[in-house]
Amino acid sequence: MMLNRRHIRIKVMQTMYAFKGGESDDFSKDQKFLMFSIDNMYNLYLLLMALLLEVQKRAESNLQKKQNKHLATKEDKDPNRKFVNNQVLQILKNNLQLKNQFETYKITNWELDNEYVDVIFKAIISSDLYKDYMQTKVSDFKEDKEFIVDIFKEIIAPNEKLYDYMEDKNLTWLDDLPTVNTTILKLLRKVKITSSENYFTPNLYKDIEDKQFAIDLFKKTLLNKTVINKEIELKTQNWDAERIASIDYVLLQMAICELQHFTSIPVKVTINEYLEIAKEYSTPKSSIFINGILDKLVKEYTADGKLNKIGRGLM
Repeated sequence: MMLNRRHIRIKVMQTMYAFKGGESDDFSKDQKFLMFSIDNMYNLYLLLMALLLEVQKRAESNLQKKQNKHLATKEDKDPNRKFVNNQVLQILKNNLQLKNQFETYKITNWELDNEYVDVIFKAIISSDLYKDYMQTKVSDFKEDKEFIVDIFKEIIAPNEKLYDYMEDKNLTWLDDLPTVNTTILKLLRKVKITSSENYFTPNLYKDIEDKQFAIDLFKKTLLNKTVINKEIELKTQNWDAERIASIDYVLLQMAICELQHFTSIPVKVTINEYLEIAKEYSTPKSSIFINGILDKLVKEYTADGKLNKIGRGLM
């Protein structure tokens, strides 16, 4: 699976941040946007997998062109096919399920935007990684796999032009990129010759509960906004409301909602998750500020018997 709970929380945070209505407003449109932006991660995953295949195709046609040259050299006529025949790329190329997904999700970007395939292909063949790899003509599965992992990690994932392209195509993809890249690397590292057909078509969610968690967290935070905002106000009286970063406000709303309405999520998990998100998405002082408020609230809820967490180790 590709999605963890933290990334789900980030998606909910972004949708909440963009939501301008009140709790009585119809937010089905925003909920649709939330689910769409989560589902769209899978398109990004397929897009990057398709790019690997296009690079292999480009290598193939390159060799073809050289062989057909009017004045082909000996090297042109009998080229080193190690990259073209790379066993991991061959597994991807022959994977019917992946092919079906490309068709279902209409992943045709690289036909239109093939200059990006060029950019990546040129970056690969001019790299030391490639030069080292091509020093021999034969390789085993392990070497082939390590080469593709390295190429993905060192050349494709950090490519600036590709990054700009993703940003251009879909703004929410930039936040998804680290998660999707990590998923792809994990799959490439663990692939075996015997991996099943559906190995490269992972599920987006771990289970149905995770999908429901996204919807519930969004809905419950919005539906309890007034009550939650009062709690925040009481705890931030010494703070100038204007000075509280709006992302922090959204994160506090979500965290308080989780403490109150998600009985099976341990208090520690909730607090840690929102502190981590604050570190990544908000101001340097945000996590200290959020931690202080949540800490006070948890102490109060505990004293008033309001923390109804079920299961062991949930405090």
